[in-house]
Amino acid sequence: MRRSWGSLKTIAGFFGAIALTQFGANTPAIAADTVVVRLGLFTETISVAELQKAAKTGELPGSLQPYAKGLSEQQSRFLLGALGMNIRMDVVTVNKLLNTQIGTTILSDFATALARKDKAGVQALRAGLVLGSTAPSGLSILSFIAAYPSKRLEIDLPQAFIVAGSLNTAFWRTQQFMLAIAPQLDPKTPQGRTPQISFPFDPSQPGIAQVKILNLSLNDQKRDRKIPVDVYWSTAATTNKPVIVFSHGFSSVRTDLHYLAEHLASHGYVVAALEHPGSNQTNTNSALQGKTSVMKPQEFLDRPQDISFVLDELEKLNQTSNSPLQGKLATNNAMIIGHSFGGGTALEIAGAELQLEQLKQRCKKNLTTFSEGEVMQCIAQKLPENTYQLRDTRIKQAIALNPTTSLIFGETGLTKVQIPTLVLASSADKTTPALTEQIAGFDKIPSPKWLVGIVGGTHLSLKDPSTTLDQIGKPNTPISGGEVVDEQAADVRKYVKAIALSFAFQMTPEAKNYAIFLTSDYAQFASTAAFPFRLITQIPPDAMALVKEFVEK
Repeated sequence: MRRSWGSLKTIAGFFGAIALTQFGANTPAIAADTVVVRLGLFTETISVAELQKAAKTGELPGSLQPYAKGLSEQQSRFLLGALGMNIRMDVVTVNKLLNTQIGTTILSDFATALARKDKAGVQALRAGLVLGSTAPSGLSILSFIAAYPSKRLEIDLPQAFIVAGSLNTAFWRTQQFMLAIAPQLDPKTPQGRTPQISFPFDPSQPGIAQVKILNLSLNDQKRDRKIPVDVYWSTAATTNKPVIVFSHGFSSVRTDLHYLAEHLASHGYVVAALEHPGSNQTNTNSALQGKTSVMKPQEFLDRPQDISFVLDELEKLNQTSNSPLQGKLATNNAMIIGHSFGGGTALEIAGAELQLEQLKQRCKKNLTTFSEGEVMQCIAQKLPENTYQLRDTRIKQAIALNPTTSLIFGETGLTKVQIPTLVLASSADKTTPALTEQIAGFDKIPSPKWLVGIVGGTHLSLKDPSTTLDQIGKPNTPISGGEVVDEQAADVRKYVKAIALSFAFQMTPEAKNYAIFLTSDYAQFASTAAFPFRLITQIPPDAMALVKEFVEK
């Protein structure tokens, strides 16, 4: 990989190495003139000359040699490599990233590695990063220290490593991509800009229909699958609007998107939220007790068939005289919404072909970037055939939220999607990292298509708060934790309600009235300081080249 892309190793690494750098000449008065490394009971002040020499020779400063035994070989290489690190983010980009929900969280985490009596670590970090990014060469460790607003910079190195380790490799590349995919939307001032068009109403607001929930327990005798379904509906439902089916993620439940189902139903849609018995939370709990496997390979085929079966059963209810849903269901004109593994399922039933030959080869080796999404996809390697086509032509539109796509669809599987598709990617998603799981795959999907980027969003940000209670106090690791959920993610769920409703209306006579909300202008209008939103229909070639360079490395 080229140095410019490789230098984005992580700002985590950037922080982990600031203890080993000093700016040297032309240091402003507010800069740290003493950099102290704290390693357990030991502290060491490092001279500028030693650091400059280390940068040239690739050897740790002499003053740190007695303590080098306390560092792993990987940590030593990491610190030395960071001496020459340069992150080419301009001041506007850095400032915007630090103002997001995830940016604020990261600052707070890294502040724990700074020893300051005034408890102003977060403010000092922010100032150093923002001012450091104004340097001619861009943000670097050197420019950060030059701008750090204190005469003394003391780092607890072990704590810095712990915090740095909580972010995986793709994280920072994704942040930069998200903030760059629509540069024309970037504000020219910190206050942002006002869109040049007006919006006639707010699609995130609930409709006037009173929502009811019909609980069904369906049994597919042919496949021995018992499928619970919650049907959200109202008396306002008609066949002029599509039936919407929800597919949940791995180890999850059918109420994952409860808030979204209620929102759509309040506008006259019928929403069927089903539970996949071979990959739901109940199945996972059973696996933890040793009663079953975590997930069988057949689940990749059963999930889309579950959706087809539910559509069959809904059509029967549509024709049943004593059914409250009689005459209200357009089962031949349906839309699928899936999250995570359910997002992959949504793409399958939309026409994406499972192509497993390459997956079977790669899953025997080390994967490109370790993530739960990749591990889960590798379960498919035990399927007997190499290709599967499970499209249901009754599905006319698809929304894939944080979907898994990197391995199961091979090189050309996604090119076979034949319906309008909206893909959502969250920039701080560790479970299904955006670059590998959504953005690279989005480029292969035929138009019409939309890519929505949630800067600062995590994998679970758009889930119903009732299903994310287990995230409280969960450890923050490189592959999980650190989720932005509940009230912290209210802005995300509001935007998801708006775009999902507007997308559903594209299948109705009112399509034109809602098309304005599926634009970059509305994404900019709906953005908040914590969550800048992005929406594009094609990835610019230069941005896509950078994505491919990372994915194919």
